[in-house]
Amino acid sequence: MTQFTTDRRTLLAGAAALAGVSALPRMAMAQGAPIKIGTLTPLTGAGGPYGPVMVKAVKAVIDEVNAAGGVLGRKIELISEDDQTNPEAGVRAARKLIDVDKVSAILGTWASSVTTAVAPLCWESKTFLCTTSGADSITQLPHQGFLIRTQPTTTLQGKKFGEFAIAQGAKRVFFLSPQTPFAKSQFDNITLAVKAAGGETASLIYDDKKPAYRTEIDEAMRFKPDAIVFGGYTPDTTVMLKDLYRADFKGTKIAFGYSVNQKLVESVPAEIVEKTFMISPSPAEGSKAYDRLVKMIGVAAPDPYTTQIYDHINLVLMAIAIGGDASGDAIRANLRKVSQAPGGTKIDNAIDGLKAIAAKQPVDYDGASGPCDFTEIGDISDSKFRYEQVQGGKIALVKIG
Repeated sequence: MTQFTTDRRTLLAGAAALAGVSALPRMAMAQGAPIKIGTLTPLTGAGGPYGPVMVKAVKAVIDEVNAAGGVLGRKIELISEDDQTNPEAGVRAARKLIDVDKVSAILGTWASSVTTAVAPLCWESKTFLCTTSGADSITQLPHQGFLIRTQPTTTLQGKKFGEFAIAQGAKRVFFLSPQTPFAKSQFDNITLAVKAAGGETASLIYDDKKPAYRTEIDEAMRFKPDAIVFGGYTPDTTVMLKDLYRADFKGTKIAFGYSVNQKLVESVPAEIVEKTFMISPSPAEGSKAYDRLVKMIGVAAPDPYTTQIYDHINLVLMAIAIGGDASGDAIRANLRKVSQAPGGTKIDNAIDGLKAIAAKQPVDYDGASGPCDFTEIGDISDSKFRYEQVQGGKIALVKIG
């Protein structure tokens, strides 16, 4: 802020000496004030495997846009904070981004508990928030349009989990989960799918900080399940799988893709995690945006959250450009003009989008996570899902659908 004041005085003095303030190009005045964008991702904690790559994707887009001249004649400045996969840490980091750094938007909140805690700070300060969290309750908050999410809702995810369990021949499905903002919705929608096929469900909410879960596993086993769905994160799911193996469970195991990842697979004996299924939103593999992201960050198979935050930064920068202003209000008012303009030019990256906007062309962005069309309350309209299984110590693709 001090730097902007100094530069402005210098420019005003020079302009007045020459031909008056009105002769000074607006772009030149703006060059001293970068547009600040924040990321609030889990660099540590349960989501730690994902946050660093997510930030790398945002930085790659910003570097590319800055090299091409920035947005509105201004450079983009990235400020990255760690939410530690913890709501309290997330709130502290968000306050810094909003109150100290004065960011226009915060991108990439991952855990639903963090997003739920941070969202009120954003809408109260008119800071735009883009999230990869799935809890249904998030977009039911009174966010006043200052929020979009690229992650499918838990309603949709729960339905997919239940239907997949039935497709594997399950009739009795048990859901194990820590207390999260999405746990109830996930179980309710698993139950709807399972009961529609004539099956039964039961659930147990557990403390995700315990060193062992044999008591919880014993309770699950008393239900005589032929499928168990894990709703936790990597640390607690790792312990759960170990205790389930000791209990000699022979049925189907299904988990979130972010939980049973390659890191978990490599950290336990092969037999503990073998044949576990994972379900997660599917990136738009093979799309121009996806291929572009792969080249930009040098990661052969970006996870869903990296593809989503890549779309966040592209959308926000284009919304700022089309609105002619870097405020959260302007992003809110203009984001759908670049995500889903009727008859708009198909765009898969900010550079081409900025050119189209400069040429007064409507823009319809399809990203690395898929088509980025949003409902009135900020939910993604549709998504494909990726079904994988641990086979021989490796994660293998079963299907996308």
